[in-house]
Amino acid sequence: VQLQASGGGSVQAGGSLRLSCTASGRSFVTYVLGWFRQAPGKEREFVASVNRGGDNSEYEDSVKGRFTISRDRAKNTMYLQMNSLKPEDTAVYYCAAAPTVDDAVFTKKFLFDYWGQGTLVTVSS
Repeated sequence: VQLQASGGGSVQAGGSLRLSCTASGRSFVTYVLGWFRQAPGKEREFVASVNRGGDNSEYEDSVKGRFTISRDRAKNTMYLQMNSLKPEDTAVYYCAAAPTVDDAVFTKKFLFDYWGQGTLVTVSS
């Protein structure tokens, strides 16, 4: 599975962006999908993830109520809608995928087997 993330950019605080992650190589309908981010000088951290069915998701506490993860099975694409952006959201955002046999949602990066190349989000104050 090859993952391609896009949609990053520069916005002012309070603005919105929508990230996309498209898979190629095979369908990822049986995969858990997730977003992680890495700010300069920091570890890569979990942001959000969604199960195979798209009906269960998890969020990192600081993004709850502001970010929404979703997936379009027909388009083999995952999204991260980011609203009310803050300067501390500035990071490179990575999409990730992990095969699974059930409807579990993963939050640990070591559980994800496939990673996209990252897209930069910069939020200015």
